[in-house]
Amino acid sequence: MNGWAIDVTVPEEERDAVAALLVEQTGQAIEELDDGTLVAWAADELSADALRGTIEARSHTYEARVRELPLTDWTTEWKKGLGPRTIGRIVVTPSWVAVAPRAGEVVVVVDPETAFGSGEHGSTRGALLLLDRAMARHASRQAHQGARVLDLGSGSGILAIAAAKLGAARAVGIEFDVEAIPVAERNVERNEVADRVVILEGDAGELALLGAPADIVVSNILRTVNVLLLPAVKGALAARGIAIFAGMEEAEAVLFKPELEQAGFAVMDDVRDAGWWSCAVRVK
Repeated sequence: MNGWAIDVTVPEEERDAVAALLVEQTGQAIEELDDGTLVAWAADELSADALRGTIEARSHTYEARVRELPLTDWTTEWKKGLGPRTIGRIVVTPSWVAVAPRAGEVVVVVDPETAFGSGEHGSTRGALLLLDRAMARHASRQAHQGARVLDLGSGSGILAIAAAKLGAARAVGIEFDVEAIPVAERNVERNEVADRVVILEGDAGELALLGAPADIVVSNILRTVNVLLLPAVKGALAARGIAIFAGMEEAEAVLFKPELEQAGFAVMDDVRDAGWWSCAVRVK
């Protein structure tokens, strides 16, 4: 929709008082530019002109200028700045951006939706990078057999889908949030991996064994939930399997590592991204 801006120039010593007046008149917050100009907003030209008159009537030293704002289509504006992200061999892209992968890369198409996981968050990127590394390790040991992957708290399904794109023979995603299930299922279909990826609704701790034995288990959830899931993850892992934990801030690493130690895991790799910490572990 269209809008109108009112740029107000006043002496510095009177700026706070005029700013308060603008907030009172419009019922909205205002913006102060670097040069001290105060910017208020109005829904239509008539309201903008009325506000200009109110301001200029208070003092001959006040200057107000009305300008029309360009028409903005917010149904598409939010997409700006969202584009492909390359994490290891994985290129995550929204559906409106076509990507030509380079040799060795795989493309995962996921749009930002209500379900968590679009590659825009540091914990998701950390989990994807560690998953890429874990898949490469598995392939180097068992080139003839695709990995079996279990994704706990699968959200958008991005990790299970990435695993399938990287060559997993099977990927099982488990998600408790009923609203995330159709989002994940759409993403599975969109990425053409429905023959290898299944999304289950339920509690990750209770259903983890449905994905066992898993060569790789990924859990991108809160630290407190990851702690509770440690026994279930250990029980679902195949021999020499790798577990990946994400969803934790960097400061939480010192809290989670002792829990891993106590549960019989040893950290073999970790990633820090935008303040978030992810780790890959093995059973000792």
